[in-house]
Amino acid sequence: MLKFLGLASLAASLVLAANIEISNAYAKATPPNAQNSAAFMKITNNTDKNIALVSGSNSVSEFTELHTHVSENGMKKMIQIPKIDVPAKSTVELKPGSLHIMMIGLKQAVNPGDKVDLTLNFDNGDKVDLKGIEAKKIQPMKMK
Repeated sequence: MLKFLGLASLAASLVLAANIEISNAYAKATPPNAQNSAAFMKITNNTDKNIALVSGSNSVSEFTELHTHVSENGMKKMIQIPKIDVPAKSTVELKPGSLHIMMIGLKQAVNPGDKVDLTLNFDNGDKVDLKGIEAKKIQPMKMK
């Protein structure tokens, strides 16, 4: 009986861990003296309920914020948002020029190949720790 309970407990923890999947995560490498960077990824919600990314923290900056870009008067600008919704049974992509995680007040330069640790907090109480996200050089976004 104890063996069965142990296996059931293990299965439950594996299901919980599979509620949210993160893929293709990377951080933006920065030029010298840059104050900010960003992280991008795909977030998959495997549950039957809508969830939202509501906050995060990281190993290379003082602050972590959720951002997106909006068009205003024919110009694209970046704004902070309170959450990133991830509908049930779907994937949301965080990418340059769209939804992303800002890392503000860098403690050091983020060079190509550097590793960044990132913790993501969701409104359902789940927390995802990403260790060693690689920094990549990204072509500058053209603002209209």
